[in-house]
Amino acid sequence: MQLYSTKNKKNLVSLKKAVMKGLPDDNGLFMPENIRPLPDHFFEELSNMSFVEIAQAVVSHLIGDDIPSQALNKLVAEAFNFPVPLVQLDDKTSVLELFHGPSLAFKDFGARFMARLMGYFNQAEKDQLIILVATSGDTGGAVASGFYQTPGIEVVILYPSGKVSPLQEKQLTTLGHNITALEVDGTFDDCQAIVKQAFLDKELNQQLRLSSANSINIARLIPQSLYYFEAFKQLQIAGNTLPVVFSVPSGNFGNLTAGILAKKMGLPIEHMIAATNSNDIVPKYLKTGQYEPKVSVRTISNAMDVGNPSNFARLKDLYKKEQCNTCDMMGKDIKGYAFDDTQTRKAVKEVDSKFKYIIDPHGAVGYLALKEYQEEYPETTGVILETAHPSKFIEDVEDILDKKIEVPIRLAKLANEPKSSIKLSTSYSDFKDWIEGFSF
Repeated sequence: MQLYSTKNKKNLVSLKKAVMKGLPDDNGLFMPENIRPLPDHFFEELSNMSFVEIAQAVVSHLIGDDIPSQALNKLVAEAFNFPVPLVQLDDKTSVLELFHGPSLAFKDFGARFMARLMGYFNQAEKDQLIILVATSGDTGGAVASGFYQTPGIEVVILYPSGKVSPLQEKQLTTLGHNITALEVDGTFDDCQAIVKQAFLDKELNQQLRLSSANSINIARLIPQSLYYFEAFKQLQIAGNTLPVVFSVPSGNFGNLTAGILAKKMGLPIEHMIAATNSNDIVPKYLKTGQYEPKVSVRTISNAMDVGNPSNFARLKDLYKKEQCNTCDMMGKDIKGYAFDDTQTRKAVKEVDSKFKYIIDPHGAVGYLALKEYQEEYPETTGVILETAHPSKFIEDVEDILDKKIEVPIRLAKLANEPKSSIKLSTSYSDFKDWIEGFSF
């Protein structure tokens, strides 16, 4: 598998280099040189395949012979050892529960796959690999869990102080060992800016082996495409005959980009729905053609509080063709909708009262977007990606519903664990001073 930078398609690198480096030197994002449709027989056999078998087939098809098949199949089976249930709300609406992994969030798919892929590529290296990751919520916990005690790899997680839920914070500040949490006095965008600048700092990269576990790393994006195939399979088994659309709660847009990747590999997705909170940069772009990043605003769907989505560069690249308007091309596959906290709260209540299903604030935004889409396109089957267990946002969900919700044991036990974090300003020089002086 060869990959190029979204800023320079001429310089190709191997999968190993792209995964271990994280970002190209030109600050673009790595993309596969070729995205080929899967063979017809794959789709003919889809309904009879397990999720692990689907994942093994798709990953092998995409990356080729970069990893021997036996090692790859073992890696995939270890990474995806939890279920991906599709829960039907009504005859045209389902929820794909992506929170059955260790950290109760969809990011377990990417983090667990990446940890094992990096562990495989890192076997022959003598120097430690330092993973830098910025999180607005769930990424930190998933990466911490996925990489916990991985030999030869240290993880540094930057998160915005006071802007992640208490249980999310505990997931990334209580493990210790090879996991270090930096509590940044700023926003997620500030954390992300520090990480990006670190990768472009030639002096720092000469001293340390750095890589990224954010969705900017291609190793996160590839596995996020897999559960779209699984959802489609479960709809097939249930007898669905309508065109399928996916409503994707979106922040950095890795999940939605992964859905487009699945579509380009031949999965017959009718439409992708970009569902955002008040941080509506991409829905506005799809309506106006103007991309205008801004400082993110805080909402109750905090994992989506992103004012300059990293994966937008990949989305543009997927639709960039000579003499074509990129926004118009993108708009053929993606519709964007945005909702504020008041609307989100009402949606959490509506889903509970109407379907007896507790949805988290991020999934609620996806529900609203699908509902609006299906008013215009009623003859579709919609799948909402439920990206995290509602108990991860227990304070807001219980306040909205005015009732207690159950917290899974593996999350509840963190409440009494002591938090360990290092406070940091938004200054890159402060971060650089810290990491150069820290004893890994």
